[in-house]
Amino acid sequence: MDLKKIIADGANSMKKAVEWTQHELATLHTGKASPSMIENINVHIESYGMSQRLKDMSAITTPDARSITVTPFDKAVMEDIRKAIQSANIGINPIPQGNFLRCPVPELTGERRVELAKVAHQRAEEGRVRIRNARRDCLESIKKAHKDKLITDDDLKRAEKEVQASTDAQGKEIDRIVKAKEADLGTV
Repeated sequence: MDLKKIIADGANSMKKAVEWTQHELATLHTGKASPSMIENINVHIESYGMSQRLKDMSAITTPDARSITVTPFDKAVMEDIRKAIQSANIGINPIPQGNFLRCPVPELTGERRVELAKVAHQRAEEGRVRIRNARRDCLESIKKAHKDKLITDDDLKRAEKEVQASTDAQGKEIDRIVKAKEADLGTV
């Protein structure tokens, strides 16, 4: 059992938790149009009897800061896409325009900004929980190695400190990401 590998795997799991948090916060609408706001919406295609993510069935672009355009690869599914975006409950109402849908991004109200800030904090806390779970799993592996007499008491203490340092660093990174998102939302 390699102690360095256990610690590296734990640190990698924590980094993935931060990446997950960053991705989740990127999907929050900050008043600026972004393809990430809608790209993972699941679209049920009536004629095919299946579901698919929006980004897998269309080109999504932002021609300006206030709108998103969705150009389906198959024009026959445009109505299904329109319904899916509307039912996603993200405040975007797509408008069909020829071969594409124009999705105007509405201005955020003060109330909506506060609501989104709360959602950002919830997602950040989910990320912190993921980090703590990675720490717990890592520490359990280290303690098992110690119990099985594969590492010394000194190695155990050193490894625990290393894992805690990584946990603290990743927690601070989530704090930084949330503060940046709050600044984007215009709330402090």
